[in-house]
Amino acid sequence: MKKLKLGFPKGSLQESTTELFRKAGIRISMSSRSYFPSCDDDELEIMMVRSQEMAKYVEDGVFDVGLTGYDWICESGAKVKQICELVYAKSGFRPVKWVLAVPNDSKIKSIRDLRGRRVATELVNYVKKYFRSKKIKCEVEFSWGATEAKAPALVDAIVELTETGSSLRANKLRIVEEILSSTTRFIANEKALKDPWKNKKIENLAMLLKGALNAEGMVGLKMNTRRENINRILNVLPALKNPTISNLSSINWVALEVVLEERIVKKILPELKRAGAEGIIEYPLNKIIY
Repeated sequence: MKKLKLGFPKGSLQESTTELFRKAGIRISMSSRSYFPSCDDDELEIMMVRSQEMAKYVEDGVFDVGLTGYDWICESGAKVKQICELVYAKSGFRPVKWVLAVPNDSKIKSIRDLRGRRVATELVNYVKKYFRSKKIKCEVEFSWGATEAKAPALVDAIVELTETGSSLRANKLRIVEEILSSTTRFIANEKALKDPWKNKKIENLAMLLKGALNAEGMVGLKMNTRRENINRILNVLPALKNPTISNLSSINWVALEVVLEERIVKKILPELKRAGAEGIIEYPLNKIIY
């Protein structure tokens, strides 16, 4: 049987990626002691590696495809094909940011104040390139962890990954400048894409993953109503949300079905009822394919 070798991100993206695949219809089972998860898709051969290493392994053909952050693609300089952008992270569905931060009481107010200073980060190659582009000479050193604790005792500033900024605030740090905005990317080996079977499998997988993300925060809504109430119900539904309207066995009744944001539904359900909707059903969605 043909196999597509998939690099699966271990670490911060692991749990959210597993859930994304589940919604896409692919169930992945993991053992705490194994780097080789099992999967209900026999055409996938999966191994877990850290996101930082993913792009290089995909470039070298160890994996046909993988999921990693745009930040680590930039950091590695690997030549891979970015199949699609998947906007999700450890704790939310938004980009993450690498920011330059200093202690609250630091005299550093802008990036220009870092000339001749020391900066710690895990994103060393990209940060060095960033400072060169700004014509600012400073020492950039690799941080092996606990980066937020290093300023001001060991370094003057840090460049750290943040989703909400809460960890920076907890460590009494303030943001001076955003260095890079990053999202998860589905990447592929260029040679693998030339194989017709692998190319189609990659395309199918990307479609399912994007469909699962499209459905995030969305629900389906079904309801019945008398024909004379249709316009009243349409006035309740958000603009541009045109429902599918189907005839029922009774000539005076129709069924309406529409996809809406879940946060909106709770606000309009009572109004739909008052407008004449009956038998209202709300149901979850796993995928929306555009």
